[in-house]
Amino acid sequence: MNQQIAGAVVLGVAVLLILAGVWAWRARLRRDSGLTAPLGVPEHAEVRARYETLYVATTTHDHSLERLAIRPLVYRARGELTITDRGAALSLDGSPTVFLASSRLLGVDRATVTIDRAVEPGGLIRLVWRTDDGTLVDSYLRITGDLGSTDAAGAALTDLQRLCAASETGETA
Repeated sequence: MNQQIAGAVVLGVAVLLILAGVWAWRARLRRDSGLTAPLGVPEHAEVRARYETLYVATTTHDHSLERLAIRPLVYRARGELTITDRGAALSLDGSPTVFLASSRLLGVDRATVTIDRAVEPGGLIRLVWRTDDGTLVDSYLRITGDLGSTDAAGAALTDLQRLCAASETGETA
């Protein structure tokens, strides 16, 4: 009888923890419902490079442990990062394509940790960009594709830095 009571208590606590997690996630979705990522690639954008990637998370700028639920960048997903002459397109499995025009990109650098992910030093790429309402956010990507002898993450970082530099000078990338 004691084992049955203990089992019921453990099961009850587990159910409460799961319900609390679901409630907290739904509250986050409601809180961030006004934040959206720009969708769709502009016509005649010239593709410069493509990289297989793992989208990790989007967080408040400089707060890598404060996740934002910006649609469609709510969940971690595999996809492709496409660098064009006008910006960066993020095509994630099961989601519409997010397009960050070079004018939205404010910075690109390497990162090691964000919410739910810690990797080798510099294993993540952090994109600093503005949402439609001007909120500054950081999105984290992990380049998973292989370019042979070339460091794919380094190549993607260089391409993204060129986009940022081009937006500062008003040129095309």
